[in-house]
Amino acid sequence: MKRVAITGNIGSGKSWVCELWSKKLSIPVYNSDFAAKQMYFLPEVREKLVRRFGKDFYLSEKELNRKLIADLIFSDEKAQCDLEGILYPALFVDFAQWMERQDAPYVLFESALVFEKRLEKRFDAIVTVTASEATRLRRVMERERCDELTVRARMAKQWPEEGKRLLADYVIWHEKDDEDEALMRQIMEVHKFCGINPQ
Repeated sequence: MKRVAITGNIGSGKSWVCELWSKKLSIPVYNSDFAAKQMYFLPEVREKLVRRFGKDFYLSEKELNRKLIADLIFSDEKAQCDLEGILYPALFVDFAQWMERQDAPYVLFESALVFEKRLEKRFDAIVTVTASEATRLRRVMERERCDELTVRARMAKQWPEEGKRLLADYVIWHEKDDEDEALMRQIMEVHKFCGINPQ
């Protein structure tokens, strides 16, 4: 079973592309952002995190101390590496177990941080979903009801779009929100790479 990573910066429309892929082609999608949030509460992960960062890492049995975590991520590179060193192994064990339950020729691993976290070698192909800066700005401003400066500040923390496009095996342009046919034509290129003959 091939593993295909699908990535893209904020406002690229990555999640919609994944949804379309799943609905039209019945290809399973592993949402790594959602899964990573669940990893925090695995007993063995929790134990390691408390040992490394202290009991204040959690506010309760079911709640993280998000402010403490945000401070760690943005101000302490060593702490961020230690955090990822605990979370990522658990995440990829979960991904492997999830794959075993799937009945498909390939799966999609959805993540905004494939290149940032140097995960490329774990996959058979990398797909970057992209759009113009103006489109990405508009989407996020409309979705989150925030101003342009707020969105640009978030964009500045991500790798440049150009770099991700150059490193990807496939690039999917998602410029117009209502053009699913155009998206499907691009999706089929990856589908064919995975050994599937289009109907």
